[in-house]
This record gives sequence, C-alpha cells and structure tokens, in this order.
Amino acid sequence: MGWITLIFFTLLAQIRSENQSCTLIGQTGFMEFSKEGDLMIGGVFSISSTRKRVDNFYQSLPDTYCTKLNDRELKFARTMIFTVEEINRDASLLPGLTLGYRLFNGCGSENLLRATVEAMNGKDSDGCNKKLLALIGHSSSGVSNDMNYMLSLFSFPQVSHLSTCSCLSENRLYPTFFRTVPSDRFQIHGLVQLMKYFDWRWVGVIYSISLYSESGTAEFVKEASKEGICVEYVLPFRKTSSKSLELIVETLKVSTSKVVLLFSSLSYTKSLLQKLEPHNITGKQWIGSESWITQSEMASDQRKSILQGAIGFALPRTSIAGLGDFLLSLKPSDEPNSTMVKAIWEKFFDCSFSPTNTSTMCTGAEDLQTVSAAYTDVTFFREENYVYKAVYSLAHALHSLLKCYNVQPKLVKHLKLVNFTTKNGAKVAFDENGDSGAQYDLVNWQIKEDGSVTVILMAKTTLFYLLCNLFFLLWVVFLLYQVPRSVCREPCPPGTRKAINKNRPICCFDCFECPEGTISNQTNAPECLMCPPELWPNEKRDVCIPKPVEYLSYEEIMGAILAAVCIVCVFFALLISIIFIAHKETPIVRANNSELSFLLLFSLKLCFLCALTFIGRPTEWSCMLRHTAFGITFVLCISCVLWKTILVLIAFKSTLPGNNASKRFGPIQQRICVLTFTLIQILICILWLTLNPPFPYKNMKHYKEKIILECALGSPVGFWAVLGYIAILAILCFILAFLARKLPDSFNEAKLITFSMLIFCAVWMTFVPAYVSSPGKFTVAVEIFAILASSFGLLVCIFVPKCYIIIFRPEQNSKKFMMARKQTKTL
Repeated sequence: MGWITLIFFTLLAQIRSENQSCTLIGQTGFMEFSKEGDLMIGGVFSISSTRKRVDNFYQSLPDTYCTKLNDRELKFARTMIFTVEEINRDASLLPGLTLGYRLFNGCGSENLLRATVEAMNGKDSDGCNKKLLALIGHSSSGVSNDMNYMLSLFSFPQVSHLSTCSCLSENRLYPTFFRTVPSDRFQIHGLVQLMKYFDWRWVGVIYSISLYSESGTAEFVKEASKEGICVEYVLPFRKTSSKSLELIVETLKVSTSKVVLLFSSLSYTKSLLQKLEPHNITGKQWIGSESWITQSEMASDQRKSILQGAIGFALPRTSIAGLGDFLLSLKPSDEPNSTMVKAIWEKFFDCSFSPTNTSTMCTGAEDLQTVSAAYTDVTFFREENYVYKAVYSLAHALHSLLKCYNVQPKLVKHLKLVNFTTKNGAKVAFDENGDSGAQYDLVNWQIKEDGSVTVILMAKTTLFYLLCNLFFLLWVVFLLYQVPRSVCREPCPPGTRKAINKNRPICCFDCFECPEGTISNQTNAPECLMCPPELWPNEKRDVCIPKPVEYLSYEEIMGAILAAVCIVCVFFALLISIIFIAHKETPIVRANNSELSFLLLFSLKLCFLCALTFIGRPTEWSCMLRHTAFGITFVLCISCVLWKTILVLIAFKSTLPGNNASKRFGPIQQRICVLTFTLIQILICILWLTLNPPFPYKNMKHYKEKIILECALGSPVGFWAVLGYIAILAILCFILAFLARKLPDSFNEAKLITFSMLIFCAVWMTFVPAYVSSPGKFTVAVEIFAILASSFGLLVCIFVPKCYIIIFRPEQNSKKFMMARKQTKTL
C-alpha cells in the first residue's frame, strides 16, 4: 500500500465535526495495552517483529500476520507502563490529574503506520473518543521517520526512545520529533576519534539495509575522511541475499584492513554473525554500534574468533528503582486481553494456554526469574532508561500546560523547554532539533572458553570527557588484549616524504626518500626541507648536521707527508749550504759567484718553508702570507738564478779583447739587480693585499655534502700578476741559460741552469691546469707539490753536481786541474 494512501487515511482519521465520525479502512486492532486517564499518551512498539502477507487474490484488501515475538520490545512497553504509574503516584507532577496510556503493537512498517493512524484517531477498543496527546516510540529510525511524516502534519509530538539516526535531527523535516536517546552523530564522532586514537586508519564497514544503518554509515565515511581515516570497503548485508553474504565473506578474507565497523541493527547483526560462523573469519577487530554492542547473548564459542575483543560505544547502564521487580512480576492475569503476553509466556516456559498434545499447560504462575531472556535481564537498564525519560519528558511538558485551554498545539513548544532531572539522576533537555545530550559507555567484549561473554566497562562518562581520557582506555585495552594495527600503509618515517597516490585511497599513500640535500624530521611529512647552506642531511635524512669542513691539515696523511717533505728539503738545502760554507775557498765554489750561490740557497730554504704555510686551517693572516711569501721567495730565487746566468754570459764576453763588461757588474750591481727584481714582486703583492687580499672562504659549490675551507684569491688579477711575473723571469732565465750552455768554461753553470729551468717551467706549466681542476684540499696539495718540485729541481740541478765534486772528486776541485782542463779545451 502506497504512502499517499496511508497519508490519505490519516487525513480522513483527523476530520472532525459535530455530526461526523471517522472509521479507519483496512486492518485495525493494534492496541495491546491501555489504561484510561485524564491525559492520554500513546506508544508504538513491535512486540511482534516479523510480518507475513496474506494475499486474498484481489477479493479483498491483503491482510498480514506476525510470526515472531520480540520480548525486548515488550520490555520497553512495560517500562512505559511502569513510568506512567510512577508519575501517577507523584503528587508534585500533574497534581489532581492522572496519566493514561494506549500502547499499540505492530509488525512490519505498514502495520506500524496503521497502528500510528489508529492511535491518532483517538478511539479505544470500546469506541470511546479520547484523543491522545503524544506518542512514545518507535525503536527503529526508519519507522520513526515514516511515522513523523504523518504526525508532523498535525503538530502531533513524538518522543522516541531508541531512534538514533542523525537524519532525524533535521528540524525543518521533523518539527514534532523529539528523542531522549543521543543522535548517531555523537556516536559516529566518538567512533572516528577512537579509531584515530588507536591509529586505525584503514577500516572496513558492513551495514544493514535500513535507514539507521545506511545513514550512520554514510555519516561515518564522511567524518572519517575528515580525520584521515580511509574506508577500504563498504558492504551492505541483506538477510535474504546469499550474494551479499558471499561478498562479505570473500572481502573479509582478502582485505588488508584489520578493523571492521559493523553498523547494523540488532536483528541484522544476529543474522550476519550466525551466517559467518562456518567461514573461519579471524584476525579482525570488530567495532559495534550501540544497537548490538551490549547484547552479550549473541556471543558463543563458535563466534569467539570473530567477536573476541569487540569494542564500541553503548548507551550507559543505569539503575531504575523498582523497575526490575515490576518487570519480573508480570503475570498473564495482569493483562488478560493481551495476546502478546500470553504468546511470550508460552515462548518463555515452553508451554501452552490451550490444550495440546506436544506441550505442557501454562498455569500463569510460572516464575520469570528462572528465564534467561532480554525481557528478564534486569541487571542494567540501558535502553529502558530512555523510555523512562521519554515518558517523564511528556509528563513535565503537560505539567507546564495545565492552565492552557488548547493543549496539543502548544505541547511541541513546551517539549522544547523541558529541563528536569529524573529520580535516578538523569538530566533531560532537548535542543532546537529535538535531540538530547549524549552519554556513552565504552565497552569491550571478553569471551571465555565456554563461549560466555563479559562486557567490560572501559569508561562511563560524557563523550567529551571520554575522548579526553583515551589514554586510560589505551592502557586498559593493552591489559586485555593486543591492539591490532590497521593501516593501508605504514606512516612515512622521518627522512621520507608522503605522496598521495591518485589511483588509491588517501591512506594508501607512497613514501619517497628525501632528495639529496633535504630532510624531513617528522612522520608523514608532506615535503622535504632544504638544509641550510652550512648543514647537510645525515644518513637517515631526518636531521641536518654541520657539514664536515675539509682543508689540508697536518693531522691527515697527505698533509703530514707534504710537511715532512718540506722539512727534508729544508734540511737538504741546509746540508748543501754547510758543504758550501766549509769549502767556500775552493775553486768550484768561488768560480760560480759564491755570494749568489749562498743567496740562492737561502731563497730555496724560504721556498721550502713557505710551502708549510699552505698546510693547516686557513685564516685571514695565513691566506695573505702563503701567496705573498710564495711569490716573493720565488722571485728572489729566480732573480739569483737569472743573475748567475747573466754573469756566465758576461764572463765569456769579458775574455774577448777590449771588453771590460765584467768590471761594470760587480757585487754591488748584482745585489742591486736582485733587490730590484724582488722589489717589483713586493710592490705587486702590496697592491694585491691593499686592494683585494686573499681571505678564508667556505666553498660550498664544489661539493654539496661538505665545506671546502680554502683561501679565496681576492683579486684574481693580483694572483696571476704574481705568477706572471715569476713566469717572465723564469722564461728569461731559461732563454739566457740556453744560449750560454755551450760556452767554453770549466765551471760553466749554464747547462745546469738550463736543465733546472726546464724542470721549473715544466712543473709550473703543468701546475696551472692541475690547479684549476683539482678539487678541495687537492688544489692546495698541487700548489705545494709545484713549489717543492720546482724548488727541489733548482736545488738538485745547480748544487748537487758541485757537491758531488767537492765530496767525491776533491782532486777536481783545484786550480791546477781547472787550468789543465781549460788548456785542453782551448787546444
């Protein structure tokens, strides 16, 4: 039957006039319990839960009948009766008036809507027309939604005790809907925060086909995405569909997520768990919605592998004084007109009120305390407390309207203003959407070996404080069992960056190592950060550390070897000087200008020593000293060699008739020339140091991972001017020595000077490209090597042959031998 027809029935039922009455069309008689009072309220429950249709082959309207009983709904109905009687005993609430009730029972949405229409029509079973002022119920969000479409048209208030769908909070669509149970949006927020706290970022969702589950699942997926929680799968479960079950089983076995949210109504959850038993589903952390997470009767030994450690938010457990005794005191004689009480009684005690051959007769005096069922579980009153609060909220709203003439239209307004505390300490108030405050218990299932379950209360507080104290929850859970890990991808560790994979959910990201020169110092860093210029990443690339500073030091092998070579060369030059000083009066020393020889030896010692200034940490003074000392000592050395070469040429010229050149180039002129050549280099160095001197420089361009501490040239022109001047003198010396190499002189040094200058020029011609291309400290090493090689070449080529004669051929170091050799060459 379509909704338009039902709404039409509702409109017909509400038409009132003095001479007109309404009669409902179709199936009626849904009222199960009633008691008259001055003010009447109603309730709609599903004590019978499964509906079957009877088709009359189009001869009449189809009829339905119910096949299953729901003692949990009977418990809700009886709780409402208990609350009404408690209110009637309270002299301070509705004084002088009694509260009556009519409770309707229906199975299936269509019958429940018919029951709602019957309640709105206002006639009792005897035909009395006393209008109901409000309705309590229903438990199902879907049914409450359908009921309110009709009720809101006539400003008829409905207070639900268990319809939690957040969709019902839309005040524009449901202006007369109120509920004492929290909206699912609070539960969903709590579930998302719980998953976030345990770092469950990769979850699956199974839901049942109902407004409650579908709306809750959609809301969860939406809120989870905001917190970076990804849903691997969202699967619907249908009781009558084998394909949906097969898909769920297959997905659970192959999925990588370890956490499963089962957002389902109680009846669907029971059906699903029963069908999952033979499929060996293990290794999953189940999270339940409030509809089933406290229903421990669903546990069994076969379901231990599935439900062990299940966790979820539940409606808080509460005590209601006298309710337990009232429920357990029920007898069929208390409700003689109720077929449901008799049917449930027969179910509880496996007996019958009608004589049969297969069962015993019911006496009606059986003790309900011997029965284990949802109705007889009076340990805690979770859902029942919201029925209790719903009835009290209507009583308080009616109490505030005692002086009003027209009660019903104003009842909705006064329900919004309700604010009271029940006898068991529960505060009741509604916001602008008809929602009440949220309180939850966080519970955990611990299934024993025999299949029985202990629902452990982990926290009992408002949702806000519950989330603030999750640290204690984590500690409790670790004591109970090992918390599973459920992520699609482990977090990117420091040293890597997180990159979103467009083809996969956001939780299934990729991790890439930070590029060279960058770091990430936090987990799941969206990007890598550049290190400052003087810092470099460590091996893990999670922190910037100071770059190693590289320079040629005395502590390393190469620096120590070069320093040792410098010292050996100095001692070698000093040894030659000692030999020359010891034999300064001999012809071989005197014949080659002993003064220039000693000055040359002195300058060579300085050349060897200045190489030491290139070793060690560069400083401002060492940078200026190393280049200038090198330039000046080398010019002094080359000046001496150049002048020795000139003297050889002058000595040959002076032997020619009429040539007095040797008299014009005496010792004074020699000193002046050597000093002049040297002063020119000193002047170049002074200009260099004055205008733009060398300075210590941290070279971070050549190597990315280390700093080369070197002496920057300052002015490249000054540096190359110093080298160029040395090169000019060396080339000039080489040319003159080459021209004088065959002069007939017994102790002619021209050949030795030619060879030494050849080595000198070769070394420095090789130095330039090697200096430019050598990296870091090797640049300094090449420069030191050039200084040592060129200086040592001069020392060996010019002085070693003479030392050989002095030490090993002393007979040749005599005037007689030289004269004889000279005569021999002349002949």
